[in-house]
Amino acid sequence: MRVHVNLDDELVRELDRRAGRRGRSTYIAATLRRALDDERRWEDIAASVGKLSDSDHDWDADPAEWVRAQRRSDRQRVG
Repeated sequence: MRVHVNLDDELVRELDRRAGRRGRSTYIAATLRRALDDERRWEDIAASVGKLSDSDHDWDADPAEWVRAQRRSDRQRVG
């Protein structure tokens, strides 16, 4: 799909310096993909805030032991 985008001359010069005149579309598409992915991840983070209670977790009594147990339960880590 084609999209018409207006950019100021200074921005286009910087874009051309980085991507070249023939690489504008590819560079812009890759940059937008990264930006949208980043925004999705921040939305997921914001949505998860407050979802976990402050207590009654398996790791509350001894966090270090809980981490060790998690490592032992991972067959790829256990030699």
